[in-house]
Amino acid sequence: MRDESVHLSRISTEWDLVFQAHNGPPDVVSSAQTKLMARYAGAVHRYLLGAVRDPDLAADLDQEFALRFLRGDFHRADPSRGRFRDFIKRALRNLMVDHHRKRRRVEVPIGEGGVPEPPDPDGGLPDFDRQFTESWKRELMAQAWASLARHQEQTGQPLHTVLQHRMKHPEEKSPGLASLLTRAMGKPVSAGWVRENLSRARDLYVGALVDGVRASLEIPTRGSIQEELADLGLLEYCRPSLRRRGLSD
Repeated sequence: MRDESVHLSRISTEWDLVFQAHNGPPDVVSSAQTKLMARYAGAVHRYLLGAVRDPDLAADLDQEFALRFLRGDFHRADPSRGRFRDFIKRALRNLMVDHHRKRRRVEVPIGEGGVPEPPDPDGGLPDFDRQFTESWKRELMAQAWASLARHQEQTGQPLHTVLQHRMKHPEEKSPGLASLLTRAMGKPVSAGWVRENLSRARDLYVGALVDGVRASLEIPTRGSIQEELADLGLLEYCRPSLRRRGLSD
């Protein structure tokens, strides 16, 4: 509990990076921009690839989004006005609206009587909110898996391996999972060992999810963390670990 509190307080929130990315000495600005882009570029790319279903076009739009970010399109981001995720979403929506407008200039749809169809008020993005939220959720989960993999590499504790096996074999009970892990790791493990390490793996994984959520919130309180996890459809999965951390009602 104490170690987790120290870890969470160490990451705090990334809003300082938002301001550093657009203000201050050039070296500070460059460092902050790099960290922000590294953290959120995955969610942006996941959305773009799913939306356009063309890897080359998605890569071009990735570059356009990065260019807009680096030239300061987020300079009005204010932590008192919402989550940083909302600013990312707004910038990405604007990018996609512009993309659809450019495409319509090339292929203007003609209605009855040869009159051009009116522009789509949604910019061709009828399902944008759901798709973006899903891409954000998947990126947080991918970052949590990566965090668990780093923990395994640094400590030698096979927690990433244990949780991966649970995800791949959800129907297996602890004894069956122990047999699979024995073969995978080349050493015998018991059902009790599986239960213990599976609990630890889930706890660390959820901790990484909470870290990712916390980093995008202005004021990462117990309530705001729970609300964000609920919006992402992750609250029920995370609730036991949140309870152990004192972050659940």
